[in-house]
Formats: sequence, structure tokens, C-alpha cells
Amino acid sequence: MAVLTVDARADRRRAELAESALQTLSELGYARTSVRDIAQKSEYSHGVLHYYFKDKAELIAEAVRLYKTQCAQRYDGVIAASTTAEELLDGFCLKLVESLVEDANYHRLWYDFRVQGMYVEGYQDAVLQIDALLEDMIWRVVSRYAELAGREVGLPSVVIYGCLDGVFQKSLLDYLAGREGIGEALAATARGALPLFLAPA
Repeated sequence: MAVLTVDARADRRRAELAESALQTLSELGYARTSVRDIAQKSEYSHGVLHYYFKDKAELIAEAVRLYKTQCAQRYDGVIAASTTAEELLDGFCLKLVESLVEDANYHRLWYDFRVQGMYVEGYQDAVLQIDALLEDMIWRVVSRYAELAGREVGLPSVVIYGCLDGVFQKSLLDYLAGREGIGEALAATARGALPLFLAPA
């Protein structure tokens, strides 16, 4: 069994602490969560959290980065398994709605965090890094869809990401407000949008 270096052990502990913080952050949001709140809802002491993270900003940035890095791989299985454009479209829409329903609080945290990046200088690099990961995630889906459809992608990745992210954020707001049929509406919108991102045949 390999022995972890001091740095590797520290990195692992930071990841564990960030994972532990995610639940509290997703429930309370950025503004209402303190490091003390996170400590009270986890197995770790306030002192341990401050040992590994200098402040709330660093802890929250690491927690959101950890979740969204995992999230950015959500559609890779669909991309790898799909053999037709329709199959990829079905799989993408299914995963998109699954993500909305199962991870609503985590997505809410991400949007909260992204807005804070407009104000908190220490968050800007993390927000830009996560946005780039998510843009690349969507590009992998759409470019594979285009390939399976025998077409070219007709829009820049930033435009495609902006369109789908905007739709997802609006759907999340509706879902959190308790509106009915949001998952079905999101799937229908995504299904209709992907073909529009392709260049004319």
C-alpha cells in the first residue's frame, strides 16, 4: 500500500472537508453559511476547518469546485454509449432532468457562488475555472451530437453554453418554486435546442 506524502494527505483532507461542507452550503446558501455552521453540521471541528482553509471564501470555493468538477463528467457515459444522434439526445435530456431534480440544492449553490464572484475577488478565478469546465462539458455533448448527425456545429461553444445554462437556471428557479412539469419542459426545450446549434446540412 502506497504511503501518502504530507502534501497528498493534506490535499485529501481538504477534499474531505470540502465534501462535508457541500451539504450545509447547499441548504443555507453562501450568505447564510459560516465556517462555524459547517463545523456544527459535520464531524470536523471549527479549528480543523480553519487549519486547512484560511477563510470561508477559500472553503466555499473548494467545495463548489469539487462538486462541479464531478458534475462536468455527468454526460461522458452518454457520449461514449450513444451510437446515433437520437440516442445521444435522449440520454442527454434524461441526465439533464435527473441533474435538475437530484442536485437542485447543489446547482442553487453554484449559481449563488457565481454571482458572488462578481463581488468577492477571491472567487473570480474559481468561477471562471468552473465555467470553463461546464462549457467544455456542453461542447463535448453538442460536438458528438453533430458528429452522429453528420453535421457541423454552427455556433461557438460560449454561445451554446450560455443558451443551455440560461435555460437550466430558469428551470431550476421554477423547480425550486414548486412549479409543476418543469422536468418535462426542460427536456423538451433541450431536445428542441440541440438541433438548432448545428450548421445547415
